[in-house]
Amino acid sequence: MSLARVHNFSISLDGFATGEGLSLEAPFGHAGERLHEWMFATRWWHEMTDRPGGTSGLDDAYVRQFTPGIGAEIMGAGKFGHPGWHGDPQWKGWWGANPPFHTPAFVLTHHPRPSIEMEGGTTFHFLDTSPAEALRTAREAAGGQDVRIGGGPSTIRDFLAAGLIDHMHVVVVPILLGRGVRLWDGLESLEKDYEVEAVSSPSGVTHVTFTRTGR
Repeated sequence: MSLARVHNFSISLDGFATGEGLSLEAPFGHAGERLHEWMFATRWWHEMTDRPGGTSGLDDAYVRQFTPGIGAEIMGAGKFGHPGWHGDPQWKGWWGANPPFHTPAFVLTHHPRPSIEMEGGTTFHFLDTSPAEALRTAREAAGGQDVRIGGGPSTIRDFLAAGLIDHMHVVVVPILLGRGVRLWDGLESLEKDYEVEAVSSPSGVTHVTFTRTGR
């Protein structure tokens, strides 16, 4: 069976994956872009945004694992859009006409709408269902490849609580946010089900990978 994977998911030292006060103007609230500056510096990101340069070290090696072997993505409503996006029938996500997923992408929402076909192979489908059922649907669409659980923190937490994530790459960024949405709440002793490896980067972040034991 294909794996459910999380990649490049940034959290602060105090466990917050997004800040407080999310809006159309502030997708990560008061956190701004601080959780993702490590990624923006990589050569991979520069290539994605059609710019020269970028770092080619450890951070770049990890971030490039985002795409290979992925046949579908699942994301929460909070990743797809700002609070209240479901009231705007023209909203098609944050990423413009050609989103970076290039696969079927399943949005978990209590406000389903017709699927949206974008450029580059991404089609957004909107589901009001459980994590287990969403994963079954995404695996059918993935054609034998893996499914990426893309976030936000509440969605990843729900999939972890249901025992559905096989591999997870979390990036601990050396900042304190103090408020927002935390990843780890309610997941006491999660580490018992995984082999855990942590690698520090010269950029200051720590890459922590969780691989389910027995796979």
